[in-house]
Amino acid sequence: MKKIFKIQGVVAMMMLLLTSCLSDLNPKNLGSQMSNSSTVYNTPADYLSGLAKVYASFALSGQQGPAGSSDISGLDEGFGVYLRVLWNAQELTTDEAVIAWNDQTIKNFHWQTWTPSDVFNAALYSRIMYTVSIANEFIRQSAKSTNAAVKVYNAEARFCRALAYWHALDMYGNPPFITEANLPGAFYPKQTNPTDLFHYIESELTAIAALLPAPGTPGGADYGHATKAAVYMLQAKLYLNAETYLGAGNGKYTECLTALNNLTGLNNYSLASNYLLNFAADNYTSPELIFTINYDGSRSQSYGGMDYIIHAEIGGNMNPANFGLGGGWAGTRTTSALVGKFTTPVGGPDGRAQFFTNGQNLVINDIGSFNDGYAIQKFSNLTSTGGPSASGNLNFVDTDFPMFRLADAYLMYAEAVLRGGSGGDLPTALGYVNQVLTRAYGNATGNIVLSQLTLPWVLDERARELYWEGHRRTDLIRFGQFTNGTYQWPWKGNVPAGQATDAHLNLFPIPSTDLSANPTLKQNQGY
Repeated sequence: MKKIFKIQGVVAMMMLLLTSCLSDLNPKNLGSQMSNSSTVYNTPADYLSGLAKVYASFALSGQQGPAGSSDISGLDEGFGVYLRVLWNAQELTTDEAVIAWNDQTIKNFHWQTWTPSDVFNAALYSRIMYTVSIANEFIRQSAKSTNAAVKVYNAEARFCRALAYWHALDMYGNPPFITEANLPGAFYPKQTNPTDLFHYIESELTAIAALLPAPGTPGGADYGHATKAAVYMLQAKLYLNAETYLGAGNGKYTECLTALNNLTGLNNYSLASNYLLNFAADNYTSPELIFTINYDGSRSQSYGGMDYIIHAEIGGNMNPANFGLGGGWAGTRTTSALVGKFTTPVGGPDGRAQFFTNGQNLVINDIGSFNDGYAIQKFSNLTSTGGPSASGNLNFVDTDFPMFRLADAYLMYAEAVLRGGSGGDLPTALGYVNQVLTRAYGNATGNIVLSQLTLPWVLDERARELYWEGHRRTDLIRFGQFTNGTYQWPWKGNVPAGQATDAHLNLFPIPSTDLSANPTLKQNQGY
């Protein structure tokens, strides 16, 4: 089958899905080796293989790792991995990360100078829509099965689609919208709006929460799969940011607390005693991880995702062997704004301050120099005890990406209570955040009292606890600090001291190539 998906025209992919290549042909005339939905999906194992492709769309670049058969084209294959472009959009655009490279328009993310023709923005948009498309196809086919296991797989795919659509809502606000009800064929996907998309995601998550199982033990058979816990966490994320999506006065903090109470009521999760276990090659053993994007150095190789996050953080005087790798890519560092949120950022009592300073300058005079900006040593391809990864691969990592974890849920609970949600209380919130702080400091010396638990404190604490985990842009927008707020950081707006930027940048633009391909789409305001 001719490759039809290209980064320059995601609409083409959406109009010509997998089975649409057969729409004008008779499969019976294509020979006995021709595969289609009636021959591919015969057993639950067949459906599980199809579901694996949906999950893999978050982690890998295509059919052959680490390169050679990309799902999308028009950009270096490693650049276009879902997790990599999502991480760039959430971190490089903020105070938490800068990148030294000169790859096309990548520095525009931190400068907040992107445009509708930005290739990295197009890659993110295309990846989101690609995941939606293949999830739709799997959902359509698996809905025909009466097998109990396949029904769960169907619900898992619906979770993956809801997750992708949440990213679309958060990043673009007004993306095109298709579901399994849109049969393959030539059509222009209709554009949705934040209100309708919010309520669609909300309804999907409500429906599948009843269909998915409760989580098992950490690192068990369901590790990396969507469970009820993952649904509750995504619900909480959706509700916590409701005012961003629906407008001021439309907060859903009570609903957020309901979801978080459902999560903690499962009694399946606890904070890992070692913070760094969550970011090590054996992080599948952490009791804290709720939903992960999984990597294996032998079987899931990619130049994006966790391979990118860990390799790119290593440069200068850093020894790659100390991270379980054979080399570093000398790309990403952080700004003084993040460093300054830790009272003693180097050698201090807060074990989360994982900054490498030897040969590094705190002040960034040149974003293009790896030595300007403290390096981050939070993620590693070594185990939490310093041993080699299970695969022993020095080029591709075993470390999984912690998309959702319990410490995040605890901090969201505190924020939702402070914002007036019912169904929670301040003493419980204080207890949750002090659990996080006790883990960070190794004892109660860093704990706070109730008068210190404020919304500004929560925003800063989220930075300390969750930096480089793909939350920062969304957090800053929710607090009104991403663009034209009072908070500036180095090189925001492409000036050394930082400057306010325009509020229209709170959404990314619909790629210009997609506007050309689909005349029914309208650009986001301000572009």
